[in-house]
Amino acid sequence: MSTTVVFRIEMDTKRVTFGEVATAVNEAGGDIIAVDMIRTSKQGTVRDVTIQFNVDAHERIHLLLQGMNGIHVLHSSDRTFLDHLGGKIQVLPKMPIKNRDDLSRIYTPGVARVCMAIHDDPSKVYTLTAKRNLVAVITDGSAVLGLGDIGPKAAIPVMEGKSALFKQFADVDAFPICLQTKDVEEIVNTVQLISPMFGGINLEDISAPRCFEIERKLEEKLDIPVFHDDQHGTAVVMLAGLYNSLKLVHKSLPSAKIVVCGVGAAGSACIDLLLAAGSRQVIAVDRYGALLPDTSYDDPNWRRIAAMTNPEKRGGALTDVIAGADVFIGVSGPGVLTVNDIERMAPDPIVFAMANPEPEIEPEIAEPAVKVLATGRSDYPNQINNVLCFPGMFRGVLDCRASRITMEMKLAAAQAIASIVTDEERNEQYIIPSIFNEKVVQQVRASVIASAIQTGVAKRIPPDFA
Repeated sequence: MSTTVVFRIEMDTKRVTFGEVATAVNEAGGDIIAVDMIRTSKQGTVRDVTIQFNVDAHERIHLLLQGMNGIHVLHSSDRTFLDHLGGKIQVLPKMPIKNRDDLSRIYTPGVARVCMAIHDDPSKVYTLTAKRNLVAVITDGSAVLGLGDIGPKAAIPVMEGKSALFKQFADVDAFPICLQTKDVEEIVNTVQLISPMFGGINLEDISAPRCFEIERKLEEKLDIPVFHDDQHGTAVVMLAGLYNSLKLVHKSLPSAKIVVCGVGAAGSACIDLLLAAGSRQVIAVDRYGALLPDTSYDDPNWRRIAAMTNPEKRGGALTDVIAGADVFIGVSGPGVLTVNDIERMAPDPIVFAMANPEPEIEPEIAEPAVKVLATGRSDYPNQINNVLCFPGMFRGVLDCRASRITMEMKLAAAQAIASIVTDEERNEQYIIPSIFNEKVVQQVRASVIASAIQTGVAKRIPPDFA
């Protein structure tokens, strides 16, 4: 991952030239993309030097500049950190409050009439409050992407970013709720207690297996949709990409042999969705090898997955069961897949190495050996990114006031995402649309609403569906 940092440097031009600075920075792995003169004098100059580099080179370049003869680093400004100063979200009123009349209508005494209207008819909470467009982004900070258990405070920047994406892509208002507990019952009770304010719950970065129980209990207790994005968002986008990949190699989902490596939250959801979509030959592999249907496991989720998969009862490690596989789905960790493994797969292998930030195999190594390669990273083609799912998913469930999110709605969302890539556009480097494609949210929303209506979980028919 690259970043851009502005270094303000004071140069003694009698002791060092800017050319020497540029050469040293380049040799250290940096790329100078802008130089701004701040002031100059007989003794030297002060310049803002904007340098782009991989994040792991930050300290190296800073020490290099600071150690150069005739250079003094006054300060540095990391654009990423600047973007986070003061947080990334805020709350703004929808109307100005300029005089006493405005105040009396939006607060006291006028607001009392609105409160009593909701008291008399609780369903009016959706028309007279922000509930109809407000989602709670809930985490305990125990499984933050690529970082692990960093706690609720350190998770706040991620949850703020998630909230910003909700607003940017689907005009959904979202607010981060970072909880200082890992206790399942405390999390469930807390979310239940604050739920009157929200139209939906997005669970985020909660470690397995607790996330399964938290989601299940909340779905039982609440009459608003609950969506664990790390599970279901990943699975939906994976399936969308797989639909298009299989078309490229002229194979069908029911006949394809699929190995899923990693049986945590995301892996389990991927398996569930693959089976619901019609896949018949899925083998689940975790750190102890392939799960077998006739084996007892301490983890209840493993027992559930084992009972539904591996119909041929193939045992062994990943390298044993991947022979002859058409598809590899990785939601595990770096380095678990080798080129030798890929070469033992069926012709035209499809590899989704989705571990982040380091995939199961380095893309540069895998690419020559595969037909289709996808990762979870933005610096390679075919990024399996949850942003393709959750904005449109929640836009849809909020607009139809769905009571829950069903398997049918997830399947519909996957089909919608896949359909945006046309037959003429589809190729090995383009199996999934860009997150900036405006059609994504529109079509996911429409497919989710249609499915919610068909399955009877919609409480409202949007005007464009009437």
